[in-house]
Amino acid sequence: MSLTVRIDPHVHSEASYDASDPSELILEQAADIGLDAVVITDHDVIYESVRAAGLAPKYGLVGIPGVEVSTADGHLLAIGVESMPPRRAPMAETAAWVQERGGVAIVPHPFQRSRHGVRKRRLRGVDPDAIEVYNSWAFTGWKNRRARRYAAAHSYPGVAGSDAHKVGYVGRAYTEIGVDGVARADLTADTVIDAVRDGATSVEGRRTPIRTSTRHYAHAGARKGRYYAKHGATRSGSLAKTGVLGTARTLYEVSPLSRK
Repeated sequence: MSLTVRIDPHVHSEASYDASDPSELILEQAADIGLDAVVITDHDVIYESVRAAGLAPKYGLVGIPGVEVSTADGHLLAIGVESMPPRRAPMAETAAWVQERGGVAIVPHPFQRSRHGVRKRRLRGVDPDAIEVYNSWAFTGWKNRRARRYAAAHSYPGVAGSDAHKVGYVGRAYTEIGVDGVARADLTADTVIDAVRDGATSVEGRRTPIRTSTRHYAHAGARKGRYYAKHGATRSGSLAKTGVLGTARTLYEVSPLSRK
């Protein structure tokens, strides 16, 4: 018996500086649109994802915790762990930390520098479990295609995630996972994680409208500055000063004019 499991492994809740919706609303939306699981992967905080994973069964979903952690080389999705991975460490070390604790390390939006995606040369020596080959927030399909080619060339499973920062975009991209010998009622987080690790994945999705993406990036820089000004930047005060220059740089780098 083969079972197809649909999961959105990359979603942000109000615990992220650039999102505003509560986990309960995200879980409700995921259940309503027919997903089997949704992983809340907030920026550098995991407490809300752990809480949401505990609530998930009430919505008929498999509870899987995770986080989008900032490494020294770019962002990394740590899926299936309940404690916070080390921040600002080399990506290779962070991926190994996740794997040693039974989770899967997934490289999100690779090569998209404006979104803290890892550069290709920085992936040397990193051995993730999968590559996000479809991110619905990509301005164009070019970076997604590049990620897909990289995953295929290096025999990594590909996953898709909505990277939703608003509840209406949950499931806009998702991953289908093939699971054998398990009934839907018996699905667990470990079952799903093992299937991702084994490469039993396929991707589905649509890109977020460019107007929405542009508006999000334009406001995200200001929100990030205010957030770190209030809570304190983890590395230094510099993140609180990015402001207008950071936003302008982001809008250029996510545009088709910056295809590097």
